Amino acid sequence: MLDRARYTCSMTQALSHLREFALADESATLALGGRVASAAQVPQVIFLRGDLGAGKTTFSRGFLHGRGHDGSVKSPTYTLVEPYETVPGGPVFHLDLYRLGDTQELAYLGLGDYLSVQGILLIEWPERAEAQLPPATLDITLTPDGSGRKAMVRACSPELLEALSD
Repeated sequence: MLDRARYTCSMTQALSHLREFALADESATLALGGRVASAAQVPQVIFLRGDLGAGKTTFSRGFLHGRGHDGSVKSPTYTLVEPYETVPGGPVFHLDLYRLGDTQELAYLGLGDYLSVQGILLIEWPERAEAQLPPATLDITLTPDGSGRKAMVRACSPELLEALSD
């Protein structure tokens, strides 16, 4: 049984530990999302960075399935937020800020409400409004790498990164 308390980061800790994961294909990206979900404890803010098609939504699908969601996972590109409030272990709010027109929209979306709930924010394209977002407890950058991709994961502790190993 994973001791989740051991891998918890506060939102004020620096993300000074870095690890790179080679992801050969889509299933490896889904699997990494699942491993992150197993180590994540509420509250948590996870930033997902990468160009269009880098695998952020695929990672999110693996994460949500790893948290026990058994339905479909769609990209919230047009709705900006997709709540998964019945996920075991606390709600997950999946945000995609790619089409964010103005950072003031975050208030209209209810970002403050999401932060007041003991849940997880999974945020794609955080750089679109980073100054208005809470600090990340985990920061993941996905980039193409040959026929697969790589994930650069920054965390507050080496133990958290070790928990993500295969």
